[in-house]
Amino acid sequence: MTIRLANENDIDSILDLLSQVLELHYNIRPDLFVKGKTKYDKTTLKPIYVAIENDRLIAYCFCIIKENKADNHIANSKTLYIDDLCVDKEYRSKHIGQNILDYIKEEAKRLNADYITLNVWEGNDTAKLFYEHNGFKIRKTEMEYKV
Repeated sequence: MTIRLANENDIDSILDLLSQVLELHYNIRPDLFVKGKTKYDKTTLKPIYVAIENDRLIAYCFCIIKENKADNHIANSKTLYIDDLCVDKEYRSKHIGQNILDYIKEEAKRLNADYITLNVWEGNDTAKLFYEHNGFKIRKTEMEYKV
């Protein structure tokens, strides 16, 4: 398996994986997600890293660098935010997610990031367990009240 920066040739495969993510999130929260509408499209797609096996794109990880400037309650810090990580459903439970996350951890070190952060939707217990197993801790809890 190879992990690398995505290129134009990867877009269609990434869009297929985005559909898998949408289906998972729609099933958890149909009140928040629109069936058939993915988070990104060809015009807004900004993938960072992809995993390729046998010339097939099997996973992606979208990352954003966030610079936090010191204020009255947050110190200066640099964060690598994982906006989205997906492994093709045919390749899950084969350590692909582990490999790409390990790669992202090394990239965060290379970029001199202080933290790696991400969000996990409530109900996505498999993802929560995966990240907890990899040393991620709850930083804050976002709550909602549906009106």
